[in-house]
Amino acid sequence: MSEKTLDPKHALIIGAGPGLGLAVARRFAREGFAITLVSRNEAGLAELAGELRAGGATVGTFTADAGDVAGFRAALQQLSTRITPAVVVYNAAVVTFDSLLSVDAEYLQHTYAINVLGAITTAQVFTPAMRATRSGTVLITGGGVARYPSARRGSLTLGKVGVRASVAMLAEELAPDGVHVAGVTVAGIIAPGTALDPDVIAENYWTLHTQPADQWSTDIYFDGR
Repeated sequence: MSEKTLDPKHALIIGAGPGLGLAVARRFAREGFAITLVSRNEAGLAELAGELRAGGATVGTFTADAGDVAGFRAALQQLSTRITPAVVVYNAAVVTFDSLLSVDAEYLQHTYAINVLGAITTAQVFTPAMRATRSGTVLITGGGVARYPSARRGSLTLGKVGVRASVAMLAEELAPDGVHVAGVTVAGIIAPGTALDPDVIAENYWTLHTQPADQWSTDIYFDGR
């Protein structure tokens, strides 16, 4: 993979859905990027791709389940033989109410796999090509519970704390190789017409990607309160 040329006009969005994922895809497509959408929901992917293509975007889709740790890695490795995107967005998460006192270990392992391990696996698979070309951007969606833990959102809090730490460590390791890693922390419910409008948030993914290296940010924080 490291021998391939990085595609500067290709964005990979993992955890693509009808809210923020779609908004980020639209934003990059507006700049002439080809888009690859990844989700475990094949029917949902087809719908999102159709909507983007109707707006003139070049879109590919690929199914993978971040909850299946080994299967997810194998799927991404297969995908990496087809594309070498300059922008990789990890937006997958299990967003739900739960308590650490009432969930079992298997459930926590599953949610942590999606919320954190999937992001790390994504970086492991797609950043070698970026490091080889000394360019590229990895953007990971975080959550406000990383700063303000919530007992009502136990598994999500663990996941977003892990994401925040992962972003910091990946950024430290990859910045010297010319790869920009950053998080977009969203504190609240994303909804059109609010302070957390998906199109407004998506604009900041583009901002992070286009920042000059001497101005790189590692986190942008959105508070819906």
